[in-house]
Amino acid sequence: MKAISGIFAPLSTPFDATGAVDGLAFEENVEKYGRTGLAGLVVLGSNGEFVLLDEEEKVSLVERARRRLPRDKKIIAGTGRESLRDTLTLTRRCADAGADAALVITPNYYKTDMGEAALERYYTETADASSLPVILYNMPRNTGVNISSALAVRLSAHPNIVGIKDSSANIVQITETIADADRDFSVIAGSASFLLATLVLGGDGGTMAVANVVPDLCVELYEAFLAGNLSRAREIQFALMEINGAVTSRFGLGGMKAAMDMVGYRGGLPRPPILPASETTKSTIREIYRRLGIAPLV
Repeated sequence: MKAISGIFAPLSTPFDATGAVDGLAFEENVEKYGRTGLAGLVVLGSNGEFVLLDEEEKVSLVERARRRLPRDKKIIAGTGRESLRDTLTLTRRCADAGADAALVITPNYYKTDMGEAALERYYTETADASSLPVILYNMPRNTGVNISSALAVRLSAHPNIVGIKDSSANIVQITETIADADRDFSVIAGSASFLLATLVLGGDGGTMAVANVVPDLCVELYEAFLAGNLSRAREIQFALMEINGAVTSRFGLGGMKAAMDMVGYRGGLPRPPILPASETTKSTIREIYRRLGIAPLV
């Protein structure tokens, strides 16, 4: 059985009007997600505004999530930082805080220095030193750095590198990774927009923004696929496209948080300089929910 499979929500971090982390709202969300069919939660991912959090906030969020989430559901902590040294420090601290695996994004500030040799060494040394299983995190839209399928395949041979969250939307690259990687290596879709395609090709699940707002629908797609009900899985995939676009590229983090508020989660505010959703955006999201058959609460 692969170490990572199923649907994960990459948790939002709620902030209050002062810009402080709203820990109680975060814990409330964790408890609610714990009652869904999600396989677990990603803490400190892109949707959690991890680059805007300091180290103590990051560790505290992992601790809070582990306290509130049932033990049979995994906590994956985003521990990637710009230097190998800082990545190892945060990974150790998140392990102590209760994380089950480390999601490690590519260093990206010095893009021209992040060739395959540098990335291979970075991930190999991270995995060598980590007590947690390591999941590669490929997010080239934000980082400007891509983990090629060839590099992912080489890294899949490391006994402590257990998978990749690929948010590239490059289905050819994802196909190549699935085809050639170690058979115990998990390939996880980083967006609901290509979840079913990834599963059909042999992928193992997804961690995507839209699971913050309609987690059970995402899980239903996954379970329909596993049950061999491809027609139902396709129906859900098509239904997810509009709301997925709204909470990602169309309206960003502010839109995702507003969408969470509308269905009973605590989205809260983004941390400045990210702006909250406008009233026009909120109105549009409400209409998308209605077309999906969901009555917004606010």
